Amino acid sequence: MGKILVSGASGNVGRYVVKYALAAGQEVKAAGTDVKRLAKLFPDVEAVEFDFMKPSTFVSALRDVDRVFIMRPPHLGNPKDLKPFIDALQKQRSIQLVSFLSLMGVEKNPVPPHHKIEKYIEQAGLPYCHIRPSFFMQNISGVHAFEIQHFNRIVVPVKHAVTSFIDAEDIGELTARVLCDAPKHQNTSYTITGAEAIDYWEVARILSEELGRRIVYTNPKPSFAKKYWISVRGLEKKYCTVMGMLYMMTRCKGAKKVTTDFEEVMQKKPKSFRQFVRDNAEAWE
Repeated sequence: MGKILVSGASGNVGRYVVKYALAAGQEVKAAGTDVKRLAKLFPDVEAVEFDFMKPSTFVSALRDVDRVFIMRPPHLGNPKDLKPFIDALQKQRSIQLVSFLSLMGVEKNPVPPHHKIEKYIEQAGLPYCHIRPSFFMQNISGVHAFEIQHFNRIVVPVKHAVTSFIDAEDIGELTARVLCDAPKHQNTSYTITGAEAIDYWEVARILSEELGRRIVYTNPKPSFAKKYWISVRGLEKKYCTVMGMLYMMTRCKGAKKVTTDFEEVMQKKPKSFRQFVRDNAEAWE
């Protein structure tokens, strides 16, 4: 069997795909634009330069590879940006599985770029396994940590909508399992969520209890949140537009679904949000 190429290997999910694929005895290529950083993160793994916007990086990245994990970089909002790489995979002819990090519910929603990327992969005739997670728990410890750290506030515009949060480590572990046993998972998709769906008042309550201080959910309007992210936080406008769109889907009850896909594949339950907070308390200090 050949190697597994992991794009976005330094990201929230990619690093866990690498970790668990290695633990399963697989040969892995960690791919990204910063090879030095990858080499530092994964000293025992082959680090290769890879950029969806630079086809010149495809040949060396795909050498000896028969399974691929695709993570769409957040700044690439146009699904066509990934088409050249998918075409390169089609020409490879030795690919056993392409596992794309997609989005829950995207099979019925053509608006996010993930929808067209899934279609590109399928139309190319590549054996695929789409991984469709709910919102990452790491959103709370990542992009939204700033307000919690400094102001004990959560700034997310979803009102009373609930979210079936999933830990990125669980996503990465399941994806690695799929890639390690490629024939079993060809031409499938898994919608993976946590074991329950909770609203942001519950998120604030759990954070308050576990961190020992009062955290408040501010329940901002979408227009205010986007303006705040851009003008106060200084986040990129394109990134904020995509984030706003995803949270609008949540407001419309698009993140409430709870599935058993993770438990069926992994034979264990996904991590709870409370356990995630306990494991990552330093993120909000």
